[in-house]
Amino acid sequence: MTLAAFLGRVAADAGLAADFAAICDTGGRLQGSASAARGFALMAERMAAIGPVSDEPTPYAGWTCHEARLTDIATGRDLVCAPLLGAAATPPEGLVLDTLDCGRGAPGAYGEAAGRAVLARHEYPFAAWTVHRRVKLNAATEAGAAAFLIVQPEPGVGPVSGSSGRGGGQGIPALGISAEAGALLAEGRRVRMTLRGEDHAATTPTLVLDLPGRSEDRVVLSAHLDGHPLGESAIDNGTGLAAALCLARSAAPFVPDCPRGLTLCIFGAEEWALAGSRAWLAALPAQRRARMAMNINLDSIAGGSSLTALTSGFAALGPFLKGAAAAVGLPLRTHLPLMTNSDHANFAAHGIPAARLVAGFDEPGSALRYLLTAADTRALVPPQELKAATLTAGALLWAALTSPSEVLAALR
Repeated sequence: MTLAAFLGRVAADAGLAADFAAICDTGGRLQGSASAARGFALMAERMAAIGPVSDEPTPYAGWTCHEARLTDIATGRDLVCAPLLGAAATPPEGLVLDTLDCGRGAPGAYGEAAGRAVLARHEYPFAAWTVHRRVKLNAATEAGAAAFLIVQPEPGVGPVSGSSGRGGGQGIPALGISAEAGALLAEGRRVRMTLRGEDHAATTPTLVLDLPGRSEDRVVLSAHLDGHPLGESAIDNGTGLAAALCLARSAAPFVPDCPRGLTLCIFGAEEWALAGSRAWLAALPAQRRARMAMNINLDSIAGGSSLTALTSGFAALGPFLKGAAAAVGLPLRTHLPLMTNSDHANFAAHGIPAARLVAGFDEPGSALRYLLTAADTRALVPPQELKAATLTAGALLWAALTSPSEVLAALR
């Protein structure tokens, strides 16, 4: 039972590339769609080849979009748009509104927003300086905006998607639009927005593969399956899914001799403001959560030149993970403040040391700028980059599985 033997299995695993391609083949995997159902079925099949798999479904505020349309009234031209997931509906006849360009759209930019459709710029999502889309939407709503338009900044990419975070509550209609549409509407135009959506109760699968170790403690390796309909959701999060399968396959022969076991969790409704993992964790018996020694969350682990562990405010977790990577000569950056941009945040909320492994942090020119757009396809992911990221994740996982209990206890 050695780290070298484990990483050798990871490096030799032919299933990594095959699984990544098969996951992308299922489509964008919008939660609740046939594409997502295909994705969950594929993952369940792959996980069952490793060990017993259970489905622990969890509720979330479901929403189905029937129509999303944005029309420039002066020209009668429909502009390409994508609804933000769960956004509030317009009246059946739509809303006729004047547009107001609020630039970046950070809080404080919406002083004249009342009654208008406001424009805000989508930002590169993985940087310390980023203002998240939902922060902008909430600020616009509080300022009295009648609708919200998030603008993809790069021409030729099309509209950007994302979650509204409304969760069936109050809100305003919200769409993602392209850079070209944003340039037109920034002039100050009159538009008709029609957004017909239906709120409904829903559940998402949560696939769980449990591999016992020598104690009842567990390391939770997680990745989310759901995505967006505009592309293949390849970086976000085909990369994390394929790596998680590879690591679980490679670890399975070793885990029985490890101080703690491995639980692989595949979540849904992550793109819906992290609703799936939040509900799953909240429903667990407290004793089961207490046995979780660490969460390593794989989300968008290829597409950039570097890997960063977002360590959720756990001060000792960054040095622990950097040391695990450095022990096998692998570089790893860390970012300490909590970033609530993936399922690790829900583990952290329960006091479980949790890290998200992500590529391209503070690299706005990386391929991760195409997340939430139609450009997020497998073409953005070089196979060797995915393999290198998986090996790094493997080094972190091995340290979590095998380190002395007092070392992991000190991370809390």
